[in-house]
Amino acid sequence: MTGAANALAPPAARARKLGTSSVPPLGLGCMNLSHAYAPPPPAQEAAKLLLHALERGVTHFDTAALYGFGANEELLGRVLSAHRSRITLASKCGIHGVTADGRVKRVIDGRPETLKQNCAQSLRRLRTDVIDLYYLHRWDKQVPIEESVGALADLRREGKIQAIGLSEVSAATLRRAHAVHPIAAVQSEYSLATRNPEIAVLAACREIGATFVAFSPLSRGYLTGALRDVAHFADKDIRRTMPRFESANYAANLRLLDEYGRLAAQAGCTMSQLALAWVLARGEHVVAIPGTTRIDHLDENLGAYGASVGADLIARLDVLFAPNALTGNRYGATTQAEIDAETFPAESA
Repeated sequence: MTGAANALAPPAARARKLGTSSVPPLGLGCMNLSHAYAPPPPAQEAAKLLLHALERGVTHFDTAALYGFGANEELLGRVLSAHRSRITLASKCGIHGVTADGRVKRVIDGRPETLKQNCAQSLRRLRTDVIDLYYLHRWDKQVPIEESVGALADLRREGKIQAIGLSEVSAATLRRAHAVHPIAAVQSEYSLATRNPEIAVLAACREIGATFVAFSPLSRGYLTGALRDVAHFADKDIRRTMPRFESANYAANLRLLDEYGRLAAQAGCTMSQLALAWVLARGEHVVAIPGTTRIDHLDENLGAYGASVGADLIARLDVLFAPNALTGNRYGATTQAEIDAETFPAESA
């Protein structure tokens, strides 16, 4: 984004810092194109979406070794390597796939030698010499955070990554990591429906000069208002394991959307646009990476830049979606045990 273009952009659209880059506040979370939800779109359709995002001014693309067990990085490498100088590329290490008994299973491994191996594989798949922002996807609690971050610092000194990030960590862990090497970004789930980062991490990021990157800012489809029936998720849809998407819990959560829809209509925007505008209004150090498999949804999301979100509307949203307003935790007990981020008192471990 040029200086002239930035000066003319709506305040919400003005570029924000991310590592050594300057990016529009809305990037693209690419997981949906290979992983976790319904069967991924055909490769040709995924490529069209990535190139359309680039044409619309999206420059921040977020992937991970985990997504499709390498397939997502390979997709971005095929499609975007020709445009490498125009994009900020973020990926993640520390969770990868291991084949056992003919199946690929997910493994958290934060040992320095594993992280360096992850990086070499990601560079190859992404068809690049350097990753702009490289996250530790999960803190492996069997390995001191200082050791894992030390390995990432080695990669930065070697010129293989430009900046270091962490995902789903607490403020205390963030400060321990930052004492080893400056942390450029923290990525965690954040939306009207998931407000845990407000406990401590948002403030800690501001304090140390890190960017906060909000994933699932539309709460995995809930805040779009379009997801009314959760009974027909694909067998491998990750939401089947999430308590708040269980049928009875979700029916309770849908009741909040009636008032939310009225607030979006009053603001002259869609429910998705209001959700994204709310996240971006939380601070100039916040960016968001909504994911989608559809070009029309991508265009709708970018329309959030034009949403008018004043203090009164924010206050009403904050009350409607107060912490713990939703019924059901965001993760089940097994997954929650892997997460280091803070939780509100009513949430179970």
